[in-house]
Amino acid sequence: MFRSIALSVGLACAILPASLAQEGVLARVVPEDRQEISLSFSPVVSKASPAVVNVYSRRVVAGRSPFQGDPFFERFFGGRMQSRPQEVQSLGSGVIVDPTGVIVTNNHVVAGAQELRVVLSDRREYEATLLLADERVDLAVLKIEAEEPLETLAYAHPGSAEVGDLVLAIGNPFGVGQTVTSGIVSALARTDVGISDYAFFIQTDAAVNPGNSGGALVDMKGRLIGVNTAIFSRSGGSNGIGFAIPVEMVSRIVDAALEGGELVRPWLGAKLQPVTNDLAHSLGLNRPVGAIISSIYPDSAADEAGLEEGDVLISIDGRDVNDENGVRFQFATRAIGDDARLVVLRDGRERTLHVAAKAAPGEADGHRMGLEGRNPAAGAQIVQLSPAFNEDNGIDAFMEGVMVVDIQRRSAADYFGFQPGDLIIAIQDERVSSVEDLEAIIERFDGEKEWPIEIERRGERFRRVLRM
Repeated sequence: MFRSIALSVGLACAILPASLAQEGVLARVVPEDRQEISLSFSPVVSKASPAVVNVYSRRVVAGRSPFQGDPFFERFFGGRMQSRPQEVQSLGSGVIVDPTGVIVTNNHVVAGAQELRVVLSDRREYEATLLLADERVDLAVLKIEAEEPLETLAYAHPGSAEVGDLVLAIGNPFGVGQTVTSGIVSALARTDVGISDYAFFIQTDAAVNPGNSGGALVDMKGRLIGVNTAIFSRSGGSNGIGFAIPVEMVSRIVDAALEGGELVRPWLGAKLQPVTNDLAHSLGLNRPVGAIISSIYPDSAADEAGLEEGDVLISIDGRDVNDENGVRFQFATRAIGDDARLVVLRDGRERTLHVAAKAAPGEADGHRMGLEGRNPAAGAQIVQLSPAFNEDNGIDAFMEGVMVVDIQRRSAADYFGFQPGDLIIAIQDERVSSVEDLEAIIERFDGEKEWPIEIERRGERFRRVLRM
């Protein structure tokens, strides 16, 4: 369950004699008075820690018999082999971001929970309700009903964190109680971690352990710069490589929760690829920079702003971008209608374009339909692909056509080996581009004995003739 962060780096500092300082000599000296040893994070901790809470979740899962799956035992006992339900509890941390009791934490801390409980730093306990959960960015927003306004953590200004900044992580590692650890910002804009669909993490060398997930990463002014989320570890403990979701994404999710619980992410509508060293030379650049636009979706925000294929996107609102993940994150932190300033390189010259954030076209839930009749696809549920559906389900946003999303057991589609994720390219040698196309073809040929069909599965296309 764990993907979290806590911090543990001591800070030692001593004042050098003036003679050594003038000579530029680094030396360790014994502190001679209280002032020289009084450097402390205590004021920051006192300000931030009351806004960090413990989050407890509980869910009941079906038990599994050790003999389940054994043909012999299943033959005689069947469904009676199911053991008693088991209670599963998990622990994480959270951050109060609104005095009315609004708390942000990680989605993986609360996923599947049937009961949520929040414990404040002063040990008061409350039941919590879930306002919004977003698996794709791994954030969730909770609400508790407190008797009085609660202490909160103010947001740091987006992009204010810099590599080398001192930071504190506050959470509840291993359930030992609220713990504060320190470190620095090791890197910014980590997009290749593979933790979530909108990766753009702050990396820190803070010690991060189970229970810290959802806790606060704060700067030296006691402001929230990120929510601790994940670590790289082979042992399960901290190795000094931890990741936090930046505050701009945190604030976007919280705003969506407070505005009704529906999150609509803007979509640029451009497919990008990183500028490699070879591409940089071919474009006349002295080094790899930005991301090159390889295609643009018609009538998308990118199309309306005047972006063109071959443009090299360098920055969004002054923040450098180097790959598609970085661009997706930058747009996902905006509300529909917000304006973004893009700097692109075109024909060897920099140009500034303004893009209005716009939702991806199509239905996020998808236009679905169950197939019936006397045909090999009967029993399959299909959906019309669109940028909105694809973005919401982690599919290439530019992919078009009709996809199988579910198969009814013991149906014709199950018998003939259809699988969720299959893209139906053609049937009866007729091209399929929409749910309506497929419905019309099946209705026209219903009852035929032979069904030529072309499928794309995991990037590979194949054609078969299925016989009823």
